[in-house]
Amino acid sequence: MDKANLPQPVVERRKRQTKIPQILAALCALAVLPILLHEYLFSLTTPRDIPVHAESALARCRALEDIPPAYNYRHRTESDRFDAEGAPTTLIINARILTGGENMTEVIQGDILLQNGLIKGIGQFSGAIDALKAEYGLDELVVVDANSSWVTPGIVDMHSHLGDFSSPTLNGAVDDNSHAGITLPWMRSVDGINTHDDSYVLSVSGGVTTSLILPGSGDAIGGQAFPIKLRKTKEKTTQSMLLEPPYDLNSSYTHAGEPLRWRYMKHACGENPANWYSGTRMDTAWAFRTIYNKAKQIKVQQDEYCEKVLNGRWVNEKFPEELQYEAIVDVLRGKVKVNAHCYEAVDLNMLIRLSHEFEFPIAAVHHAHEAFLVPDLLKSAYHAPPAVALFATNARYKREAYRGSEFAPRILAEHGLKVVMKSDHPVTNSRYLLYEAQQAYYYGLPANLALASVTTTPATVMGMDHRVGFIREGFDADLVIWDSHPLALGATPKQVFIDGQVQIVNPHVHTKPEVYQELPKVPSFDQEAKDAVKYDGLPPLKPPTTKDDEEFVMFTNVKSVYTGDATNGIQATFSSEEMGSVLVWNGAVVCMPHQLSCFTDMQYKSPKFVDLKGGSIAPGLTTFGSPLGLEEIQQEPSTSDGFVDDPLVGGVSPILGGADAMVAAVDGLQFATRDALLAYRAGVTSAIVAPLHKRFYGGLGTFFSTGSLHKLQRGAVIQDKTGVHISVRHFGKGPSVSTQISALRKLLLGGDKKGDAGRVFEDVVKGNRPLVVEAHSADIIATLVELKREVERESGNSMKLTITGAAEAHLLAKELGEAGVGVVVSPARPFPYVWEDRRILPGPPLTEESAITTLIKANVTVAIGIEENWSARNTRFDVAWASIESGGWMTRSQALAIASTNLHTLLGATHASAQYDLVAIEGGDLLDLESKVVGVMSSRRGVTHLF
Repeated sequence: MDKANLPQPVVERRKRQTKIPQILAALCALAVLPILLHEYLFSLTTPRDIPVHAESALARCRALEDIPPAYNYRHRTESDRFDAEGAPTTLIINARILTGGENMTEVIQGDILLQNGLIKGIGQFSGAIDALKAEYGLDELVVVDANSSWVTPGIVDMHSHLGDFSSPTLNGAVDDNSHAGITLPWMRSVDGINTHDDSYVLSVSGGVTTSLILPGSGDAIGGQAFPIKLRKTKEKTTQSMLLEPPYDLNSSYTHAGEPLRWRYMKHACGENPANWYSGTRMDTAWAFRTIYNKAKQIKVQQDEYCEKVLNGRWVNEKFPEELQYEAIVDVLRGKVKVNAHCYEAVDLNMLIRLSHEFEFPIAAVHHAHEAFLVPDLLKSAYHAPPAVALFATNARYKREAYRGSEFAPRILAEHGLKVVMKSDHPVTNSRYLLYEAQQAYYYGLPANLALASVTTTPATVMGMDHRVGFIREGFDADLVIWDSHPLALGATPKQVFIDGQVQIVNPHVHTKPEVYQELPKVPSFDQEAKDAVKYDGLPPLKPPTTKDDEEFVMFTNVKSVYTGDATNGIQATFSSEEMGSVLVWNGAVVCMPHQLSCFTDMQYKSPKFVDLKGGSIAPGLTTFGSPLGLEEIQQEPSTSDGFVDDPLVGGVSPILGGADAMVAAVDGLQFATRDALLAYRAGVTSAIVAPLHKRFYGGLGTFFSTGSLHKLQRGAVIQDKTGVHISVRHFGKGPSVSTQISALRKLLLGGDKKGDAGRVFEDVVKGNRPLVVEAHSADIIATLVELKREVERESGNSMKLTITGAAEAHLLAKELGEAGVGVVVSPARPFPYVWEDRRILPGPPLTEESAITTLIKANVTVAIGIEENWSARNTRFDVAWASIESGGWMTRSQALAIASTNLHTLLGATHASAQYDLVAIEGGDLLDLESKVVGVMSSRRGVTHLF
């Protein structure tokens, strides 16, 4: 029934009946409201609904998307690393300061004030020292006069294993790789950094002040890296060396009032992780994707959790995380600087794909030998292009590095990519990281970018450019005073400061000519750089001959000529500021600059003219110590001659005559390897190589031309058999040293000289062939000297003994000189690789003398060697470095001899002494950074090669 049809009193009565329960309900609600309100307020604090970790959860969620900000440390009054006992207030005056500003082009002539571990000021303070003391309330002020020396920021090494692959290498001190799995983001290099590594003081003496210590590359994800300062601390702990470690290092997530700090992670692609785990590149890529997918899932869970927490919708669960994966989750949040060991385009491509799939930035790709071939790929990386951390010339040691180019730094820089030069210490000694920058500059990287590549650029890429890598007010007092322009070959620190503390006690530095204070001019390699790209990293290296091998070549504007032979050594035949000309026919010099009548009397066709622009002609250099000529790629057995059998380890096949066998390297020679041809183009025209051997027994060396294309070419093999090579070393699991010496004594003094080995060692006893022994320990070398004397007493002959390696030979310099024992120092600049190398003589600035100068002054015939094929091309710079470290007393002739005539004499390569190849150098002599090899003349082979 419709209420509109009801009688009016009924309607009114029903209205009143309807309101009564509504009113009663309202009154009841008001009665219980205080109770409900109390319950609600209580619920805000009750542990049953709000987790006890609420404050921590809120803090974590609020900081979830934070990344380390751009710092401003300009107004700091004291460094967090300041040690008042070791860092007095210091004023460096009269300095030429490369501040790092204006893209490493800013130079200030002035003074630098260091206080409380910081750079307090840059300007002109030296004229008002008393006022300065009053202003800063100083009782004492240490004044260091730079005498117009160059001062740079401390060198920053962005790829080092200092401490986690310690020197000398011992089984208990190698902590760079883990076998626990292929992806290990939870591993931390800080937990393996050894504070007793002998390399710290050596690297500091090369100007290195900060290093990023990376885990190894055996794992796809090797773990977390940590930057350190290299100075010793009074705490003597690893942690006291760390530079801005993340606050959660010691389980404290946040640090009140301090900004977030960067973290670092090591990734690796390609051969290393694939071989380490017997997998493939596909396995490595899947391992990456698997762990990143796991991290992404955790990140999503965290985001969902925090969305609820930040909106007051509390849940009982804790913040979702797993300790193993927290660092990789931070990678996805952009809080971690990822450094990836990746060589080839295929690996770089995978890495870039991974960065897009999981949306994380890559700070730098390391090694990256093919990066210069794919710059656009790097530019396409997620968020921003990575920097590229490179070696200068270290390449071709495995397939991944085969296409590496010395022109990569300049090519990448031309594409706008950040270039970092790195050491991978101890792969290359970080003491000479600046040398990597010098080589990059030589091959075309602009000077400012070359200097930046070891200072400002790595500091920026690491996110540390708020305190290191620059000389600016408020920055850490890390800087280096150099004895020459830092891009001049052989530049050596006069002093190094870290956190304002002097690092070199009583530095030994030689005064250099004024020319060393200027930026060296370098030759042009524009066409070579273009060819490196054009030929996909493998430009043709076949030596180009003249159109007719009998054509005359006239070298003009020649400033100096050096010639040499085994009898007279290296001689300066011509030297004049007025320049001269040298005429060559069929690879032989027919007219020298002082033979004016020769040019008029000689009847010849119109010559090809080559302007040397004040250059030089000198004997070609010889390399020894690496397997050059016996292998193409070190880590590819299929490209190698292989190792000889050792009678002390497993025996020798009876078909070879057993222990009477004598292997000759000439039988395994490989010609036209890329490293040999590159060496040839750098003036290293010949090589001596011994058979590859792992332990005691070697065989007969051979002397060959690095520019020949095959063995049957005229003059390809200069001398088929040279000295006999063995090693006496601490092999650990191999035969004992005493066993090796006993075996050598038997070979030399055993009455029965049968078989090939017997005849060879009979020649050694008669003095007709040198015995070349690789030995590093002074104790072993001393025993070998005694054995030589024993052989000479019993035979009545003078025996020729040469020690190679010779890390500790300087300790016996006087005795070696008296015994007539020659030494091949290899490497030319020593390093304490293993225990028997540990007592090296490091040379300036740590010691006044180098091993080379010490031995030469003791009348020892000295030569230098190398360890790996790729470094043969750098022999000319090794020679120059030895000359520079002598302080000027070593003449050019003496210097050239240590990689030519001396080496031939010591290794028994003397048959072709009258037919040395000659090298034409444009713009200087063979030992100048400013010069370039433009030709080789070989009368022995009847060719003139022009490059």
